[in-house]
Amino acid sequence: MISVSNVTVSFGSYNLLDCVSFHISDGDKIGLVGKNGAGKSTLMKLIIGEEAPTSGSIEKPSGVRIGYLPQIMQHHKGKSVIEEVMTVFDHLKEMEAELEKLTAELGERTDYESEEYSALIARLNELNDRLALETGESPLVQAKKVLFGLGFKEEELERLTETFSQGWNMRIELAKILLSRPDVLLLDEPTNHLDIESIEWFEDYLKSFRGSLMMVSHDRKFLDNVTTRTVEILLGHIHDYKVPYSQYVVLRQERLAQQTAAYENQQRMIEKTEDFINRFRYKPTKSNQVQSRIKALEKLDRIEIDETENTTLRLKFPPAQRSGDVVFKASDITVGYPGKVVFRHADIEIKRGEKVALIGRNGEGKTTLMRVIMKELFPLEGEARVGHGVSIGYYAQNQEDILDPKETVFGTLDRIAVGDIRTKLRDILGAFLFKGEDIDKRVSVLSGGERARLGMAKLMLSPYNVLALDEPTNHMDIRSKDVLKQALKSFDGTLIVVSHDRDFLDGLVDKLYEFRDGKVTEHLGTVAEFLQKRRLESLQELERHIPQKAQAPEVQKEGSAEFRKMKAFSKEEKKIKNRIDYLEKQISAHEEKMAEIEKILANPGNNDDILELTRDYLEHKRTMEEETQEWTTLMEQMENL
Repeated sequence: MISVSNVTVSFGSYNLLDCVSFHISDGDKIGLVGKNGAGKSTLMKLIIGEEAPTSGSIEKPSGVRIGYLPQIMQHHKGKSVIEEVMTVFDHLKEMEAELEKLTAELGERTDYESEEYSALIARLNELNDRLALETGESPLVQAKKVLFGLGFKEEELERLTETFSQGWNMRIELAKILLSRPDVLLLDEPTNHLDIESIEWFEDYLKSFRGSLMMVSHDRKFLDNVTTRTVEILLGHIHDYKVPYSQYVVLRQERLAQQTAAYENQQRMIEKTEDFINRFRYKPTKSNQVQSRIKALEKLDRIEIDETENTTLRLKFPPAQRSGDVVFKASDITVGYPGKVVFRHADIEIKRGEKVALIGRNGEGKTTLMRVIMKELFPLEGEARVGHGVSIGYYAQNQEDILDPKETVFGTLDRIAVGDIRTKLRDILGAFLFKGEDIDKRVSVLSGGERARLGMAKLMLSPYNVLALDEPTNHMDIRSKDVLKQALKSFDGTLIVVSHDRDFLDGLVDKLYEFRDGKVTEHLGTVAEFLQKRRLESLQELERHIPQKAQAPEVQKEGSAEFRKMKAFSKEEKKIKNRIDYLEKQISAHEEKMAEIEKILANPGNNDDILELTRDYLEHKRTMEEETQEWTTLMEQMENL
């Protein structure tokens, strides 16, 4: 579908991408991976035509529809959420207007045998087919399903888009992209602003998406569950693996090990051959053998080892001084801002050494609680206090606001460092992959991942016994996240972390506080256990909102006394009984099929043909109602016999 051929992107003498080639085929689900700054976002911009390569070409079929979600985007203002999303369907109004125009024109023409008339008929049929396909389900219903899946509530759909955060506006843009039904989806870190439940919905959506997908994500579990192919950008080159991320990691190590072994064997052979040549080069009796081996070396296909990026984050938090047994305790607190309560009557207790996650829908109060813990905000009601001897290192989600954009990387640490630690600043920055000229960069030019690493480096300057981390892995590449996770697991203090990254939290925390609908609920156990429980609860909640189907009256089962009496009835009565048995089975089958379709329609994926599913549902419903009516009539006949 899309071919990238010998593409090079150069900045002066530096090649960000060096003669890369690969192909995106129909139905491909590709995870695009590589360290921060490897060129992943650039490659996506090349594909959509936002940037041009230094050399090479990118070929796309004419008419292919590409939906592109960048990391940073412009958000529209002046409309409500639902109004903004419904702009995706403006083309339907244009099609309807054209349909009316064509219908009127055909009504006036009498040249029924002409090519022009046939062309108008063909266009009319095409418009009718497209409208039937795209309006099988109301556009408003389609829009609401996607918005609800992405975490919006009914009452929020009428709010103006500018009253939402950047993360929520990203969800609005994502909803528009999904509803536009593109042939190809290009998604650049789409989960950064999604909460865990929205990620699970989005994951299911992408699994059933019928088009092609190429996605940049630092969420290992998300990549494993959605993609079937991994394209790695490494030092300007492409390495293509036809497997999901976790398998790619294994295959990559195996390939490098095999290459290394083959390379070493070949080098030993070359060394021995060259030694033979040097020893016997001038001996006439060995001249034929020497010349033969010289020619063999010249023809030898030399094995090369793929280049690798060996630099990786090295992180170990300083030892933590012992705090009191209770690090933070909140009793019946109600928290919010003037005119707005975020959550009410919460009881929260975090003890020394615990590793606790704050999870839930964005805007429900996770960061707000962090502000309470940091004493930047005080409860409207109730009591909140920090324990004895607690020293908190805080990593804020909005690093762009916390870090001074005019300051340099080195100056950011130098400004707050005291004592002997000042002599170790370069080592600390080196551990966070800031080397050489990097330490003189201004914060304003750093990427999201670089700012995240710099913010984390600040936490190294003091031996905190509590780490409060708000979305610390946003923009971090997978290897850096793995190192951070291991460092936090070995941290001997207390951890409070806000994160939507399931893979990051899994095995790191064993206690969760869920923020939902203005309440805070404690959950003991792993993230996986919580998500399983939440999925079951969501299904039960869904079932409560689905109108219950009329249940067929209870019928007599084979083996009962009534059934044994029926066996003595006339031939006509047996015929009625057989028909009743058949109808009962049919009604049950329809009910099961309708229940399956309802579950899909409640959380549709892009691969799910909503129009066809709706038609199928209505057909089952119509047939079931007819059979139920017949069943009722037959049962009345049986009672009157």
